[in-house]
Amino acid sequence: MMRLPKFSYRVPSDIRDAVRMKADAGLEGQFVAGGTDLYPNMKRRQQTPQTVISVRRLRELNEITGDGERGLTIGASVSLTDICEHPVINRDYPMVARAAQVISTPTLRNMGTIGGNLLLDTRCNYYDQNYEWRKGINFCLKKDGEICWVAPGSRKCWAVQSSDLVPLMVAIGARLRLVSTLGERMVEAAGFYNDDGIDYLHKRPDELLADIHLPPTNGWRATYKKLRRRGAFDFPVLGVAARLDLGADGTVTEAKLVLGGISPAPMLVAEARAALVGAPLDEERMRAAAEACYTKARPLDNTDFVMNWRKQMARPFVLRALEELRQSA
Repeated sequence: MMRLPKFSYRVPSDIRDAVRMKADAGLEGQFVAGGTDLYPNMKRRQQTPQTVISVRRLRELNEITGDGERGLTIGASVSLTDICEHPVINRDYPMVARAAQVISTPTLRNMGTIGGNLLLDTRCNYYDQNYEWRKGINFCLKKDGEICWVAPGSRKCWAVQSSDLVPLMVAIGARLRLVSTLGERMVEAAGFYNDDGIDYLHKRPDELLADIHLPPTNGWRATYKKLRRRGAFDFPVLGVAARLDLGADGTVTEAKLVLGGISPAPMLVAEARAALVGAPLDEERMRAAAEACYTKARPLDNTDFVMNWRKQMARPFVLRALEELRQSA
């Protein structure tokens, strides 16, 4: 049985109190909400904070305000179950509710939060093992070691970004509000993720993710498709988020295709946008966009399934996403 290491557990009264506690704890402190990512990592000794600061019940982090006309603000501690069931999200942002619905299992969605999913640690077959297993292979570059077992000649960690909500948030242009004792800042989801399995977030350790801001739904539409071995529980080994803006004549005026589950950061495929924008959403354009995504996808052998097959699946999954958006138009 894997047990949690010893740590101090603190419960702040509000956001200011939380970031002050984190500043006092320094690098030995860690925020936690649902704990579905942090606590397993602590059991595997991948993370060993001396102080854990619970922000799950902070009122400011559990609010959902706004709508599709004005834009929606979602507190970072709102549970994934609440995301799935919230009437305004289902009415105005159904793609977000559906993406949350394919995360893990009902029990874990009850605990897990939207903020936790957006900050999810990168994953790898060599990293996500218990301490004794990792010690047996002499650890890896991401934690305690000096070699990447996926690409031994590389000095970069290739652990995979495995969130289901991240590709969608990048595609629809969400913004994230970060708070610390130094103040607050707003960052675009597209610029928040770094293509490095270790340093995977453009976020300071002292910053708390407070809320997520979704843009008004002024004509665009989006969807998310997920590849995994089982129909529940599993992390994605390929995720495809697609967002389209269509003109009155059916011409694509803007497009974003984002791949997840294949690299340390979500991959925005500019070539797919170029294949779609300025023309009707027809079979030829859709296949060109799918081919562009296939060309850019370069998964490595560090998650489930054969990596070449995961690459090949980029084509049909992009086509399914685009076809769904064409039908909804």
